[in-house]
Amino acid sequence: MARPVKKPPEQWREAILAAAKELFLEKGFEAVSVAEIMARARGAKGMFYRCFGSKEELMQALGDRAFLENNPFDAVRERRDLNGLEKMRLVLELFQQEGSRNSLNLQSAPILKDPRILAAAVANNRRVLTPLWLELLREGVADGSVQTQYPQELAQLLPLIDFWLLPSVFPASPEEIRHRYRFVVQALAAMGLPLLPEAFPPLGEEILSALPAAEGGEER
Repeated sequence: MARPVKKPPEQWREAILAAAKELFLEKGFEAVSVAEIMARARGAKGMFYRCFGSKEELMQALGDRAFLENNPFDAVRERRDLNGLEKMRLVLELFQQEGSRNSLNLQSAPILKDPRILAAAVANNRRVLTPLWLELLREGVADGSVQTQYPQELAQLLPLIDFWLLPSVFPASPEEIRHRYRFVVQALAAMGLPLLPEAFPPLGEEILSALPAAEGGEER
């Protein structure tokens, strides 16, 4: 029998993240077990729980890693040819273009039904994204491309919109989600931030089509 590989905890964490990303992209989050992840990482199952509390926590860590490796805010920060509003629109476009991150986001949408995971995701978005949005909003106000008196409030609101549009968090039918999106487009424009296109984004359609039919249909 092969002897267990000896690595410091941080190396095990990296190995588990790499193995899980490969497996999730190959088979999907729900189809992959902790045992399979550790077999790919060539470690004992107990090591997984020394690094992560659950498979869902691991998925959150993968999402954080994907964002940091391809941070669209960094990509637009030094663009002198764009005003603040144009930079914000480009950030959203770059989010849409990141294939593997979007695939992981699609798979993580259903696990946000867990209140503990949802609370952690909201807190993380507030901590990471709110300051980044605020930087661009203030730039837009300064150059005149954003006409609002509420940059601070909008920076706090923008990271929450994705959660409201997820039927796994706020149950609704696909048409109700599209209606919510139209509301968000008009509400932001009314606040001086014409950020979103009128058409429902392709990634949103992918999320709706990937979620089980039981997710839809909010009670009236």
